[in-house]
Amino acid sequence: MAAIREQDISKGMAALDQWRKATEAHRGEPLEARLTFSPSGMPRNTWAMAVRYSLYLLENKAPGPGVEVRVAPWGAVKILDGPASDPHNLTPPDVIELEPDVWLRLACGLTKWSEEKDAGRISAIIGERDDLSALLPLD
Repeated sequence: MAAIREQDISKGMAALDQWRKATEAHRGEPLEARLTFSPSGMPRNTWAMAVRYSLYLLENKAPGPGVEVRVAPWGAVKILDGPASDPHNLTPPDVIELEPDVWLRLACGLTKWSEEKDAGRISAIIGERDDLSALLPLD
């Protein structure tokens, strides 16, 4: 299933741009502040569209069936080459779960994969391919 409907791509692009602009003033802050950044007052539907569009970008950047990236409650995509899902259990061997604010900080380049991982912000990692740093931030 696609992360975003085709008719919502322009809304998603605008939402991710809004999120990215919200991060600009925080780029020079200490790591602790950047790791907890979450724009206040941003509508829920803007967050959802930003997540869906950024997952769409990730999926286009690194297509494949090998790793599932989940950003609940708004989306999941399969990326990178590798073994596909077991036909009896539709989950691929590698799964990464992130909270929406963590994912968007990474996607926008406010934080790095290693910083979020070391801080325990990446909530679930199953499998051997647990580092998306080569794919982030998204452009």
